[in-house]
Amino acid sequence: MSDLLPGTPVSLIAEFTALPNREDAIAELLADLAVKVRAEAGNVVFDCYRRLENPAKFVVYEIYRDKAAFEVHIAASYGAEFNAKLGELIVEPNSILTFLTPLGAS
Repeated sequence: MSDLLPGTPVSLIAEFTALPNREDAIAELLADLAVKVRAEAGNVVFDCYRRLENPAKFVVYEIYRDKAAFEVHIAASYGAEFNAKLGELIVEPNSILTFLTPLGAS
């Protein structure tokens, strides 16, 4: 997180794969989390998807106003609760996060 550019939006993708027959449980968890995250003052986008070619694979696209807003997001207790529950439902040990930089940013 230290390499996030100050004063610029924080954009990332979180990806994970459901264990067999756990897809619906993950979809419910994400729906609940989305309501909470979208209510955060610094959240710009929190969109949840399933891959067309493999509905067990989930992708969450997130944008926060800036680094401070992202830090508030990751400190939220409901995020820790979500991650603990998610960990029991996915193949990976945790979400795979990919941080994005807008073209032209330095």
